Amino acid sequence: MRGERRALEAVAIALGAGFWLAGCSMWVDHFTFFPYRAVGPPPAGVEERWITTEDGQRLHAWYAASQGSTPTLLWSHGNAGNIDSRRDVLVALAQRGLGVLAYDYRGYGKSSGSPNEAGVYVDAAAAFDSEVARGRDPRAIVCFGESIGGAVSIELATRRPCRAVVVVSTFTRLADVARWHYGRLGALAGNRFDSLARIPRLSARILIAHGDRDEIVPFELGQRLFEAAPEPKRFYRITGAYHNDALAAAGLLDAVAAFAREGIQPVR
Repeated sequence: MRGERRALEAVAIALGAGFWLAGCSMWVDHFTFFPYRAVGPPPAGVEERWITTEDGQRLHAWYAASQGSTPTLLWSHGNAGNIDSRRDVLVALAQRGLGVLAYDYRGYGKSSGSPNEAGVYVDAAAAFDSEVARGRDPRAIVCFGESIGGAVSIELATRRPCRAVVVVSTFTRLADVARWHYGRLGALAGNRFDSLARIPRLSARILIAHGDRDEIVPFELGQRLFEAAPEPKRFYRITGAYHNDALAAAGLLDAVAAFAREGIQPVR
């Protein structure tokens, strides 16, 4: 996670420099996504998959099968690294009896293309649809995202019929993160990754988890996102966690697994 942390910390710095150089969408995308290409073999017992998007990109994914009627997490990762960077977490989630479909956005790992906001939303939808096409009940899929992947998961849940969403270390809007670090310059991010506008439209249960020492996406932004979410919702404070060690925090993955199982049950 150490390399990922350096890349994530670079996001705020690069955004500031990028805003000075150019206010165009291409520059903002360039300073938002930090893909890493190298991917090793999948962990033992994890299946390698390929997913084709509606615009013809080929996405690389790993799949850990669910046990019985347990939910499947559709995992949208953060803006740095790739699925190989999260292999230990994938295995830990699978050991808790969950199915996990972890995919790489376009331009990450072995996936084709180059990342941008609209494209990663298309990628998430393709991953969701691929699992449904294999016979998975969409109501048994939990949209799970970390950092920028939380924004992707929230957007996906407004367009696909999942019953539960889990986001970790996720912000309200990209502009709010940039503003936190660079003041008024943050407004140049516009309305990119605007989860604050989308989250009120959710019809799924949501768990929002956030480290109270997060130095990249301040804890207050996680709280604001939670306040904007409709019921039923739950907030999980990750005590002592920073941005890039949140998924390793004691108790978090157990809370995610418990919420996922609860979340796919019909609302009474």
